[in-house]
Amino acid sequence: MSFLTVLVAALFYLATVIFVTGVVYRIWLYARVPAPLRIATTPAPVTKGGVVLRMFREVAFFESLFKSNKLLWILAALFHYGLALVLLRHLRYFIEPVPLVVELVQPFGKYAAFAMVLGLLGLWARRFLIDRVRYVTAPSDHLMLALLVLIGLSGALTTFVAHTDVVALKDFALGLLTFDLKPLPGDPLLVIHLVLVAVLMIVFPYSKLLHGVGIFFSPTRNMVDNPREQRHVANWARKLEEENS
Repeated sequence: MSFLTVLVAALFYLATVIFVTGVVYRIWLYARVPAPLRIATTPAPVTKGGVVLRMFREVAFFESLFKSNKLLWILAALFHYGLALVLLRHLRYFIEPVPLVVELVQPFGKYAAFAMVLGLLGLWARRFLIDRVRYVTAPSDHLMLALLVLIGLSGALTTFVAHTDVVALKDFALGLLTFDLKPLPGDPLLVIHLVLVAVLMIVFPYSKLLHGVGIFFSPTRNMVDNPREQRHVANWARKLEEENS
């Protein structure tokens, strides 16, 4: 087994542990944050079913972003939908036999990388061209966008320019899942792409990219707008009331 194979495999195992534990820990922190007031953004649903529907529209279609900024919505849609197709296409490396839906998405996922990169470049340009956005942009924001752009470009290059051995790559990916390491193709672009993906997994739980998880804990989105019909008491406040009663 080559040193490169062992090194990349070890990096992915480490990245997976950090990614899973980090995300679980952040979810645990989000779940523990008290929400003492009903602060749902109006007009808001007045039933739990309505909240579920609202959250679905927000996560799947970026509804509030569409209403507030059409250009930003287009850029976000290009990136997120492109990324979704790319990830779905990559499932072929980790599943055998490959499901029909993954097979059907292959030609679309191949070109979705360009939509993903185009959306990222547009979002990145905003942080330079718009004063108010540039003012609140931190160096970490530029680094995250640069990392995502490099991942998209390196992945597209391995598909359209420097073709890699996809059969050997799938053997390596399946070997990672079963802890039975197989040789990794030594193509430089592929190695760079995999290392960048591992780096993204490591930093993801501690970056703003976690907004994809955090939105489900946003009280402006996940609350029923019924303060007149029902008194809302946070769990910690209810415990205090019970202790003092």
